[in-house]
Amino acid sequence: MYEILKNIDSPADVKKLSADELENLAGEMREALFNRLTKIGGHFGPNFGMVEATIALHYVFDSPKDKFVFDVSHQSYPHKLLTGRRNGYIDDARFTEDSGYTNPEESEHDFFNIGHTSTSIALAAGLAKARDLKKDKENIIAIIGDGSLSGGEAMEALNVAGEMNTNFIVIVNDNEMAIAETHGGMYKNLADLRESNGKAENNIFKAYGLDYIYEENGNDIQSMIALFEKVKDINHPIVLHIHTKKGLGYALAEENKEAWHWTLPFDRETGKPTISFGDGESYTDITIKYIIDKAKADKDFLVITPSMPGAIGLTPEVRAELGEQYLDVGIAEEAAVAIASGVAKNGAKPLVVTNMTFMQRAYDQISQDVCINNNPVTMLLNYSSFDGLTDVTHLGIFGLAAFTNIPNLVVLAPSSAEEYSNMLAWSVDQNEHPVMILVPGNQVTHRAADASYSTIDKYKVELSGEKVAILALGDFYQRGEALADTIKSEMGFTPTLINPRFASGVDKELLEKLKSNHQVIVTLEDGIVEGGFGQKIASFYGSSDMKVLNYGLDKEFYDRYNPEDLIKSVGMSTEQIVEDIKNIIK
Repeated sequence: MYEILKNIDSPADVKKLSADELENLAGEMREALFNRLTKIGGHFGPNFGMVEATIALHYVFDSPKDKFVFDVSHQSYPHKLLTGRRNGYIDDARFTEDSGYTNPEESEHDFFNIGHTSTSIALAAGLAKARDLKKDKENIIAIIGDGSLSGGEAMEALNVAGEMNTNFIVIVNDNEMAIAETHGGMYKNLADLRESNGKAENNIFKAYGLDYIYEENGNDIQSMIALFEKVKDINHPIVLHIHTKKGLGYALAEENKEAWHWTLPFDRETGKPTISFGDGESYTDITIKYIIDKAKADKDFLVITPSMPGAIGLTPEVRAELGEQYLDVGIAEEAAVAIASGVAKNGAKPLVVTNMTFMQRAYDQISQDVCINNNPVTMLLNYSSFDGLTDVTHLGIFGLAAFTNIPNLVVLAPSSAEEYSNMLAWSVDQNEHPVMILVPGNQVTHRAADASYSTIDKYKVELSGEKVAILALGDFYQRGEALADTIKSEMGFTPTLINPRFASGVDKELLEKLKSNHQVIVTLEDGIVEGGFGQKIASFYGSSDMKVLNYGLDKEFYDRYNPEDLIKSVGMSTEQIVEDIKNIIK
């Protein structure tokens, strides 16, 4: 096995191969992808569909002198296989050496550590501009696909590229998909271009001032080699529109492209996951039930997603059931938020759903289009937890610090199923505040909860005690419960346990009352400490004698970490916090 691949140490080795050997190499690369993905999971469809094009890229161009920038870079596994990193795929003991995205720390053939969408054309344009300033001559190639063209940054960068008078190559990998199906008028044009073999009267790329070539056989190595040789060292910007099949080489992935965009470890014969997170209740189940029931009962309700329906379980069946009460705007968080503001302004009830890491792109629209206008948009964000997505490119731990300081925005951090459901129902129906709700990242727990949250910034005392008050926010409430139990058993008194609920404000009345019989305030939050919830509490007590201990994560780009090890490294385990308290309360 891997008779050819095991001798590929760099792209120079690819250039030595015959046409037949290149075909065999493609087969071996897919076997290597199977080896890694069946055992640890990852992005399946994007990589299986890019094998042939990647071989041709390295056969024709001269990486790293010629520079490749992969959009999202979740389709860069074949590139890694050909640039000295095959062991991360064929040697199980070395899987951790490779991240799921391009990474300059891994190889000189990677130029950016990037996992968000629609950035490749702009990044590559910057490389080209620097090249021209230095009077260098290398090829600059941006590779974009999986619906990423619908992101605003991609459109902005195409606009810039259309005015460049220099070598600049944009490969549009058109597999007819985003993560789910594509949405937006531009994809009608791409379909017209595919059907006309690139000859359609309307051409979005030419409208931007770019040269254009269409290649139907994007999964044929020799066709791709001929295409790339035609444009190598070109002296003006050009788009190469290639048609590929997402998931090529695995029938299940070819047939169900959405499900196989990304996968858990799986059995190759059946396609079924080999690990399970249990069959118990999930916050996804709770959310979908609410959405379906609400849509049936209230025709003014609208779900909006920026090409991330899977973020909260909006399957094709659920989307079909929602009908006109569902809107996918493409990979465009900025547009999703602004559209939602317009929906709210005109009297309907928008719910925007995506992952925290992606909503960061829409900070300005949340601030300007929603919050200045104080329109009642509800934003539901998944994977804001430290133990959700752990790749450095997809961390959700910065959300509390980023969004809780925008005026008018109410950020809610539920701590139980009942609280989550009630917050969601209250937020969608109220018309006074823009609201952001953080989907809990831990297991579903149950506890009685208030039905209304109209009294903004009102915390809830769940356990009354003395000396130490624990403010445990959102999905860290259960850590607060564990801390309270340990303090009682080890220190002999009952602390006060508070469920803040509101991450964006301070309950001044309650905090003032705590001064009478408490010496220490402990804050626990699922995010970075700097700029977060706990520092708001510490600031309130700044001029008093109250000791405040803030616990959360450091302001750091963590990458592929063990969540519980991380908790210990920042001194946030229950045992560590108790020791800190003991050092204050003698």
